Amino acid sequence: MAKRKQGAEDLNRHLPALIGRRIFAAATSLAFVIVTVFAITNILPGDATDALLGQGATPQAIAAMRHDLGLDRSVFLRFWLWLWGVLHGQFGYSLLNGLPVADAIRPRLHNSLLLAGASAAVAVPVSLFLGITSAIWKDTLYDRAVSVLTLGMVSVPEFVIGTMAVYVFAVRLHVLPALADVASVHSIGQFLRAFFMPVASLALVTLAQMVRMTRAAMADTLSAPYIEMALLKGVGPARLILVHAIPNAIGPIVNAVALSLSSLLGGVVVIEVVFTYPGIAGLMVDAVSSRDVPTVQACALVFCLTYLLLTTFADIVTILSLPRGRKA
Repeated sequence: MAKRKQGAEDLNRHLPALIGRRIFAAATSLAFVIVTVFAITNILPGDATDALLGQGATPQAIAAMRHDLGLDRSVFLRFWLWLWGVLHGQFGYSLLNGLPVADAIRPRLHNSLLLAGASAAVAVPVSLFLGITSAIWKDTLYDRAVSVLTLGMVSVPEFVIGTMAVYVFAVRLHVLPALADVASVHSIGQFLRAFFMPVASLALVTLAQMVRMTRAAMADTLSAPYIEMALLKGVGPARLILVHAIPNAIGPIVNAVALSLSSLLGGVVVIEVVFTYPGIAGLMVDAVSSRDVPTVQACALVFCLTYLLLTTFADIVTILSLPRGRKA
């Protein structure tokens, strides 16, 4: 017992180094993302002058506008100016209207976080319940039904679910609005009407992925030797699940939740376009079509940073949930 306690204490002393390495890896990934985002947005053909002046513009007019927008500077100079602004929370100015990109992103980001948060609030508890209970009652009719249902939902893209929801509830039944009018929400009833279809479309796909990953993590834990030993010692089913299984499955389950929520970011882009939702994904799509590079860069950084935060948080929770991360 003393040797086991000493070993646990030795491993616990390495926790700060493990967490520090994970944070350093996330910071390195963020630096790579910043360089990649800038490089990709600058090698794309065309620029904002094409959208502003049109195809009939003269070379002199194009050159003059490129100079006014700073597009005739060297790539390295533009990168350092942009990076300096990013490090100070400034993403530059829109090439279309000259307004600060941060001012355009702020209300859109609030709307996207509201949509993603509402979807997560629905998907996470339901998926955890279905995933854990499916693993507990493995190979039963209930488990097979949940598996078939989630497999079917994973196979259907978000835009199909969103389009079908609009057709059924808005076009045929006339019970819900086809567009998510966030500005008109002033009560719980109006919130439910405006957000029901976008949230349901996002939550269904996310929920399906989360259920399958949670079930796999919980099933692996329930097949571990210490679970069999607890059964042999006469531990009751409730204590076995709540005390022995779930605490040891927290790391994989949090990873499953974080990965599913990170995939939610991709679904947000599709859903916001389908329902004309005024979020950051819709802003990014509009910016791409108008070649507004600073806005595209800022939106891409927001998505990448959110993904890195989710995965880093999941990794840290996994480290802390391992036996070496808990008190002996």
